[in-house]
Amino acid sequence: MTHETQEYKDCIDACNTCADACDHCATACLNEEHVASMAACISNDIDCAAICRLAAGFMARGSEHAKEVCALCAHICEACAAECAKHDNAHCKACAEACIACAKACRTMVG
Repeated sequence: MTHETQEYKDCIDACNTCADACDHCATACLNEEHVASMAACISNDIDCAAICRLAAGFMARGSEHAKEVCALCAHICEACAAECAKHDNAHCKACAEACIACAKACRTMVG
């Protein structure tokens, strides 16, 4: 592991954990009785999982653009957390927590 990727390890881990939580939340939302009311949550989950995986890849490669991607990732994670927090489902609450942790890790990494 290069110096850059070691430096980013906590953020990479937070991004991967968040992406997994978002995937789980989106799938669980699709199984809710009133799935139409979960549309915004599902959409945010998909966007958040995608940007988290993208950010993790940029950091793992030591890209010169990692900080810009992570700044966007933090913003999208915060939006996803806000949407998930509107719902009482355990999967939404767990997702919101993972998103908040990821946003914090990304903001720390960005500096």
